[in-house]
Amino acid sequence: MAIARKRQISLADTKYYHCISRCVRRAYLCGEDRFTGQSYEHRRCWVEEKLLALSNVFCIDVCAYAVMSNHTHLVLYVDDKKAKRLNDKAIIIRWHKLCKGTMLTNKYVQGGKLTKAECFFLNETVDEYRERLSSISWFMRLLNEDIARRANKEDGCTGRFWEGRFKSQALLDEAALAACMAYVDLNPIRAKIAHTPETSDYTSVQKRIESATDGKQPIQLLRFAGMPRQHMPKGLPFELKSYLELVELTGRCIREDKRGYIDNTHSRLLERVNISADNWLKLTSHFTRVFHGAVGRPTSQEGYCEHLNRKRRANVRNCEKLLA
Repeated sequence: MAIARKRQISLADTKYYHCISRCVRRAYLCGEDRFTGQSYEHRRCWVEEKLLALSNVFCIDVCAYAVMSNHTHLVLYVDDKKAKRLNDKAIIIRWHKLCKGTMLTNKYVQGGKLTKAECFFLNETVDEYRERLSSISWFMRLLNEDIARRANKEDGCTGRFWEGRFKSQALLDEAALAACMAYVDLNPIRAKIAHTPETSDYTSVQKRIESATDGKQPIQLLRFAGMPRQHMPKGLPFELKSYLELVELTGRCIREDKRGYIDNTHSRLLERVNISADNWLKLTSHFTRVFHGAVGRPTSQEGYCEHLNRKRRANVRNCEKLLA
């Protein structure tokens, strides 16, 4: 039985989540439909542009993404502290970039005077907007609705475009986060639609590599902050160089069909998160097959399940095998 969305997200345990959306029709989201010969490649740009535009408005950062032919993979970071820190006017202005708002919110932004009753209702609305701006459900809703409407209009049809709601996985520790990001970034290579990370169009790894050649990090994505330390700035707890080397090495092993084998040159990232080479290849080859639900070491799972009042712990054996 599917688990309710509110019982899958616990920001007290982790702010990182892997989200997957799949198409319901035979017609592809992107790429070329082999039945009709029609190309939908331009829709990849739709998804990427909308995704990065939403991340500029929401208090949610994109860690990794891959736009495939009939599904999308996202790794998101929920910055709920930022949502709480923003003042009321900033919250309203952000929400108006997404939706029209109400008569009261528009009146407030334009500098109109509000009565006590209007202020009361405005505060309730602002609280609602604040919660939405740090909600993965609202983020995915606005992303998928926009793409579905555009695709339906282009195809001249109505009805479902996506296979129900998106699926999400909690990434409870650094090992799960690193494995999932590599899994997402290597999707085009595993699907044989790209040969190297830098030629994987509409992926986060391609965007990171393009910026890295100029000695920069892309402003649209959550930046790498380096090794964890006492006063840790906001960002991914890895080194960019180590992560790119890790993706390249892992991708080479998978592409050459050398499962269970890795070069003697171990990435510093693998050593730090304490995952063996064999287990790492399993994680990045079959992440969604190996894990269903929250992912992390058994100790991370304990607190997560406790906070959500869940007695059954998914992935316990696989987590013990691969992440111990």
